[in-house]
Amino acid sequence: MKDLDVKSLRLLVAVCDHQNIKRAAEQEHIEPSAISKRIALLEQQLGTPLLTRGRRGVAPTPAGEALLEHARALLFTLERIEQDVAALAGGVKGQVRLAASPSAIAEALLDDVAAFMREPAHRDIKVDIEEQLSRDIVRALREGSASVGVCWDSADLTGLQHRLYHTDQLALAVHPEHPLATEQTLRFEQTLAYEHVGLPPSSAVHTMLRQAAARAGVTLAYRAVVSNFDAALRVVAAGLGISVIPTQVGARYGAMLGIRVVPLSDPWALRRFVVCYRDFESLQPAAQRMVEYLHARALPDAAGSPDIAF
Repeated sequence: MKDLDVKSLRLLVAVCDHQNIKRAAEQEHIEPSAISKRIALLEQQLGTPLLTRGRRGVAPTPAGEALLEHARALLFTLERIEQDVAALAGGVKGQVRLAASPSAIAEALLDDVAAFMREPAHRDIKVDIEEQLSRDIVRALREGSASVGVCWDSADLTGLQHRLYHTDQLALAVHPEHPLATEQTLRFEQTLAYEHVGLPPSSAVHTMLRQAAARAGVTLAYRAVVSNFDAALRVVAAGLGISVIPTQVGARYGAMLGIRVVPLSDPWALRRFVVCYRDFESLQPAAQRMVEYLHARALPDAAGSPDIAF
């Protein structure tokens, strides 16, 4: 079999992403007929159809799906090669794909990344941040679609290395007229008599609170389930429920919304975040810089900790 053309593979990925040859052609600045010709050549080389065409556009055949998976991996690898070589050509350059949990993004991560990028030595480093759940971050790192992740250390980090990042304390956000608003600290069990505002069931916080409620022999009652902490705080400010949030998020937005933030005293309410990756030595220089920078921004108890592999 002849060597497959990388440009043709790139065009196949674009067509499958858009499910439309014309839109893919506009993205790639090429004529639709040229794309059709290249895909036809791929089909001829492989001896099987790769696309099915219908009124609503195109879709990959089973053989096309198999090729698409390999094409994505190959194109990603080629891009990494190009970035790594560029990073060695005078100064640190490159692009870091950072996957982070909603809690990390809501707290200090965006400020830390911004500070990293403002440093003159990092002016040629680009950073892509994608919000994902902790379990999806771990999978992305193992599959190679992200180079660095920031998530809660309770995630299954098997096969990955990590360094400690920030810690946070969970707290209860309450309306100032709520019965719990006068408390200085709270145990989570004390909140279970009231309706909560929570995050989606797929989130790590939701799972943790459900387990804590189960240990207390109570089912957690939700007045509302929202997509992020900002929305949860707004529902609390409207007097419609209480919500467990990171203290740092509450400190940032609580006064603005006029709500009280009461720390939780339960041991599990103190959480640790980690910066994780497959192997530090195999990271491109830009990603190594990012890992070292984020680790250095950790609280004092995390300073100087070595890479930990599970």
